[in-house]
Amino acid sequence: MFRVMVVDDHPMWREGVSRDLAAAGYEVAATTGEGQQAVRIAAAARPDVVILDLQLPDVSGVEVITGLRAELPAVRILMLSASGEQQDVLDAMKAGANGYLLKSAGLPEFLDAVARTAAGDTVFTPGLAGLVLGEFRRLAAGPDKSDETTPKLTERETEVLRLVAKGLSYRQIAERLVLSHRTVQNHVQNTLGKLQLHNRVELTRYAIEQGLD
Repeated sequence: MFRVMVVDDHPMWREGVSRDLAAAGYEVAATTGEGQQAVRIAAAARPDVVILDLQLPDVSGVEVITGLRAELPAVRILMLSASGEQQDVLDAMKAGANGYLLKSAGLPEFLDAVARTAAGDTVFTPGLAGLVLGEFRRLAAGPDKSDETTPKLTERETEVLRLVAKGLSYRQIAERLVLSHRTVQNHVQNTLGKLQLHNRVELTRYAIEQGLD
């Protein structure tokens, strides 16, 4: 049984999340609505996973991550936030969060994210993984070196790529653009070939790097 701690400044949300976790078989070790208190409580409660909101009344979630990492280096931290802003996501991941889930996620997605975080996976709301991978890749690569020989995509391929980066499935893209499922697949395969990429993860990362999200 994994021990979980919930940190969120909205009492009803915090209590609801705690009930869902308990019903799913987790031991809710502690809850709090304040960041500084969260670090102190975690040091005593020693949870396996911390569900952490980004916006707290006393300190930011990023500061809480830093404090938790100092007290419990092995703790798994899953951000559960209403903000999907690029800088918020990147700041949390750079500080040491293990995953980032938007509060718009449904209960099955949330419980799956908690289970995967507890198991050691890195979990993101669809569309955010490419953003983080792209940023870390840029940091590793150093100064940007633009390549004028990058293949040009057609307007339709770019449109499909943008929707892929937003996390839409092929079927959803087909419905959005009034195309057949096969046509969307063909556009994606053509784009992969032009860019010499191998899968949707790499395609999403490329789209984020190009600002197509």
